[in-house]
Amino acid sequence: GEDNFILLNFDSFINMERFTDRFFGNPRINTKSLFEFSNINANTQKHLRNVYSTLAISLLAAAAGSYFHLVTGFSLGLLNLVAAFGLLMGIMFIPHSRENTVTRLMLMLGFAFVDGLAMGPLLRQVIEIDPSIVVTAFMGTSVIFICFTVCALMTKQRHFLYMGGLLLSGLSLLCIMSFANLFFRSIAMFNAQIYMGFGIFCLFVLYDTQLIVHKKSMGDNDFIWHALDLFLDFIQIFRYLLVILTKKKDSRDD
Repeated sequence: GEDNFILLNFDSFINMERFTDRFFGNPRINTKSLFEFSNINANTQKHLRNVYSTLAISLLAAAAGSYFHLVTGFSLGLLNLVAAFGLLMGIMFIPHSRENTVTRLMLMLGFAFVDGLAMGPLLRQVIEIDPSIVVTAFMGTSVIFICFTVCALMTKQRHFLYMGGLLLSGLSLLCIMSFANLFFRSIAMFNAQIYMGFGIFCLFVLYDTQLIVHKKSMGDNDFIWHALDLFLDFIQIFRYLLVILTKKKDSRDD
């Protein structure tokens, strides 16, 4: 429906973070390190624990934002985009340091809460159709995320890093399709956008996981920014899976 078009276009704005990350502080990939056959060392394991702990509490903040909307009906509308962009810029430009960790973490949780708030209207629509879809979508997203994460961490050859250019190209095409469909309102384009976006963000889990390990090996200890990448992957897979399952439910009922 029309609300889904609007929600997915909001996602397109938020995912411009992928492009800003490409130009701000993203270390160049050392080609020699792509084929290192080494286990994840203790420092990297500690870093990953920080990343996934931050991801977990960020998902709880997003759930709180969605629940707040469902209970109160409160929504910032287009101001969601402004608030999310402002919080994102704060995380990006406040230097990573021990002194700034709490500030940047609060900004991260604020971003997650706003993103959850923006997802509230979609969740409300899905719950009206079938509340079990939300549980199924969350469980499916969790299984997909865990499987792809384990695959990326167990693969010693870092060939998933090669997918970066292809995935960013796919993401730019997805953004173009989102904007174009504001005018065309094509159901076929909307369906293509959903399944294409779902596939892209599943692959982003592989790419981002190996990129985080690579960045850590290059001396990048910014676990909050790394958690932000994975948070976006998880939330986008969940959003697209919600829409896919809801469409399948509607088609069965018809």
